[in-house]
Amino acid sequence: MDKTELLLQELCDANGVPGFEGDIRKIMARELETTTEELLYDKLGSIVGRKSGTAEGPRVLVEGHMDEIGFMVKEITSEGYIKFLPLGGWWGHVALGQRMRIINGKGDVIIGVIGSKPPHLLEPKDRTRVLEIKDMFIDVGTMEKFDVKKKLGIRVGDPIVPDSQFTVMGNKKVYLAKAFDNRMGCAVALDVAQKLQRVKHPNTLYAGGSAQEEVGLRGAFTLAHLVDPDVCFCIDVGVAQDVPPNDFNKAEKLGGGPSILIYDASLVPNQALRDLVIDTAEKKKIPYNLTCMERGGGDGGAIHKSRLGVPTIYIGPPTRYIHTHNAIMYRADYDNTVKLLVEVIKRLDDKTVKSFTEA
Repeated sequence: MDKTELLLQELCDANGVPGFEGDIRKIMARELETTTEELLYDKLGSIVGRKSGTAEGPRVLVEGHMDEIGFMVKEITSEGYIKFLPLGGWWGHVALGQRMRIINGKGDVIIGVIGSKPPHLLEPKDRTRVLEIKDMFIDVGTMEKFDVKKKLGIRVGDPIVPDSQFTVMGNKKVYLAKAFDNRMGCAVALDVAQKLQRVKHPNTLYAGGSAQEEVGLRGAFTLAHLVDPDVCFCIDVGVAQDVPPNDFNKAEKLGGGPSILIYDASLVPNQALRDLVIDTAEKKKIPYNLTCMERGGGDGGAIHKSRLGVPTIYIGPPTRYIHTHNAIMYRADYDNTVKLLVEVIKRLDDKTVKSFTEA
């Protein structure tokens, strides 16, 4: 494994649902300490490192959210089964029968599985129904006279994370993992800061990660207030569509280069910034695709409304099967995302950034 693979593995395998990003924040702090001059924190758990360029301004923020979708213990039944609530968007079909990690107050990991009735016991009408999260439960090896609370230390409020390991697939440039949404964005922010150590840039870079994106962009509000950026790049996964029935006919696909979002339900990107990103990609011969997401949104929805407004755009590699236990990403798309960001940031002097919002 090279350095990037090891970083992605460490970030993705770590546990960090909304409100419990501490392990991710430690990794971010460790890496940023070697590439930036100062670490800054908000009071929700977000972190950024500041790196000076050849000019004090403009302030350029590159961020990815640290949290992943997961669950929280809602109730422990008298029989010892774990009822849970979702942290982030889940579709019931992808949860049943999956292994889970419950992290108790001591930091111990208890493995369980979301119970699923075998088809032999299902009525015909139930076979076509998507079971709701509220009707599911986790089995941690429950048996009569086995006290889950006492023996395993599980409490209401404990976080629950999918049990899935980072894997290099048979195609060695394709990776499988939980939490690419959005540990990929965290890794990109770290890589950009590292690469700009040896490159002149006419601005001050703030690179890092936000907290609690999956439950309402909460850390994005406070992070934007902390940094007060003049321009922001939100690094998040694109939604790859090169799967049946569309197969490889879509532009947003593995190998298609970074996705540049032209619209989502929370953000219309600054048009001048968008055009600069596209122009840079074309001049540097970096593959890219333009895409939109008609439902949902990310940190940019909060950051672009901060203070007097912040020119903001989403960029990130197309990723298959997001918001499940196992997503797939192509390494070249990741590398090209980093390359594109570095090239754009090198062009962001004060005059250029002011032109984004001048009449």
